[in-house]
Amino acid sequence: MTISTRLTVLLGVRHPVLLAPMDVVADGKLAALVSGAGGFGILGGGYGDETWLTRELDAAGDARIGVGFITWSMAKNPRLLALALERRPAAIMLSFGDVGPHADKIKRMGARLICQVQTLAQARDAVACGADVLVAQGAEGGGHSVSRSTFPFVPAVVDAAPDVPVVAAGGVADGRGLAAALMLGADGVLMGTRFYASTEAAGSQAAKERIVAASGDQTIRSILFDIARRNVWPAPYTGRVLRNAFSEKWRGREAELMQHQDAEAARYNAARMAGDFDTAAVIAGEAVDLIGDIAPAAEIVRRTVEHAEVLLAGSSNRYRVVARA
Repeated sequence: MTISTRLTVLLGVRHPVLLAPMDVVADGKLAALVSGAGGFGILGGGYGDETWLTRELDAAGDARIGVGFITWSMAKNPRLLALALERRPAAIMLSFGDVGPHADKIKRMGARLICQVQTLAQARDAVACGADVLVAQGAEGGGHSVSRSTFPFVPAVVDAAPDVPVVAAGGVADGRGLAAALMLGADGVLMGTRFYASTEAAGSQAAKERIVAASGDQTIRSILFDIARRNVWPAPYTGRVLRNAFSEKWRGREAELMQHQDAEAARYNAARMAGDFDTAAVIAGEAVDLIGDIAPAAEIVRRTVEHAEVLLAGSSNRYRVVARA
């Protein structure tokens, strides 16, 4: 059995599983491995480091991947999109901000336009700009989002954009999430935290181990880490990370942290460089409950799809439908 959807046909892949373009963590090697396993790897262009982007595009080689950007980073440095498009990626994924100024250029170069959205208004705007795929991102996911929950948000986006493949993101880490997303009308899933805890992800081993050990109860949405990184996002965006000593010290004291930003930013940066995750953030979502090991990326793709296939085939259902008399 294979799971074929509009997404797999559109992207030319075997499996409806996408790698989230996590800043730095989703490097060229990881993106290529996910694509090689039949999913679709998306390189994390993130905040826009030209040197890093060029190196990781080289590392991906001839793999058929996408490249993801935080949209306002491209507004600050238009060269980023040009660098990516020169390599003829299969898709460009834009998250946050206005996709309009970039959409035509992406589509003229033959790349699919994937737009990550957090509200129905954003979904409608993305469709109007020619989005080929919508990623409906719930607040359960790691990193930045708004407030909608994945479970009700995905079918709302599906209903609002019936002609565009929708991908569920936020809180998906195994075959149950993939099967549930398909039942909600989505055409696939985008996973970040699960691939962060992969053998090949470019994150710290200590961060990966924290993901495996954590519970979703130990995540928090806040702007604390953005303040410490001197990178506060505009409202209403906040970021989900694993709670640690830093978050527990400053939670509810954001204004005070701003007053001590110079000293705390220096301390935070030193901790990040040293791999001290009692201070530095591990960006991860509520799906950490579902992650029990650090596994090869190809194995993660295989497990996810095979588990979903079993569930969709009904062989492990724990319910039955009884006809009414």
